[in-house]
Amino acid sequence: MRDAYHEELDSIGDGLVEMARLVGSAIGRATTAMLDADLKLAESVIEADQKVDELQHGLEARAIALLARQQPVATDLRIVVTSLRMSADLERSGDLAQHVAKLTRLRFPQRAVPQDLHATILEMGQLAQRLMAKAAEVIVTKDVDLALQLEQDDDEMDLLHRTLFQHLIDDRWKHGIETAVDVTLLGRYYERYADHAVAVAKRVVYLVTGEHADEIQSDIQPVTGVEGA
Repeated sequence: MRDAYHEELDSIGDGLVEMARLVGSAIGRATTAMLDADLKLAESVIEADQKVDELQHGLEARAIALLARQQPVATDLRIVVTSLRMSADLERSGDLAQHVAKLTRLRFPQRAVPQDLHATILEMGQLAQRLMAKAAEVIVTKDVDLALQLEQDDDEMDLLHRTLFQHLIDDRWKHGIETAVDVTLLGRYYERYADHAVAVAKRVVYLVTGEHADEIQSDIQPVTGVEGA
């Protein structure tokens, strides 16, 4: 009976990893679709989000069933409750990738991003994908130091977001109001996506230690980039 119980706990973790990998792929493909005005690719990202939603619903059902049947305590209870919260962060990340793809569809056959901002948006998309890949690794390894490092890595996204905003308020902006709105939304989507990746990592810290990430002192030094770049 206990073996089946722990298999259920493990299956919840596996579901979280699969969700993280799917939404990581989604933001990468959505970024490519955006920059290339690739409608077919954008549509595939939009449709694939249903799989993420289904995984979340299944994970929630298993977690609630465990709470009802097993009444877990201590670490096991943290696993179940924290997993529910992580699944919500991951589901929202998938929605944000879908938003990028939907903007591609809205502006097709035109491109929502002007050429002079392609490099910045590409970097934001690649960084978002790497952050989620690292979050997935944290879920698997339960590495607290790696989880805490993720928030420092997110500083790079904040810097890119500020760079994007500086373009929008520059007197030399010549792409019109509609494009400015599109770029503003894109910047926000990527920033929020990164925030959700960080939130997932922070929840792993709580799962492992029973303490919130901001309560833990870490010796990790700031980094200039993200591993796997």
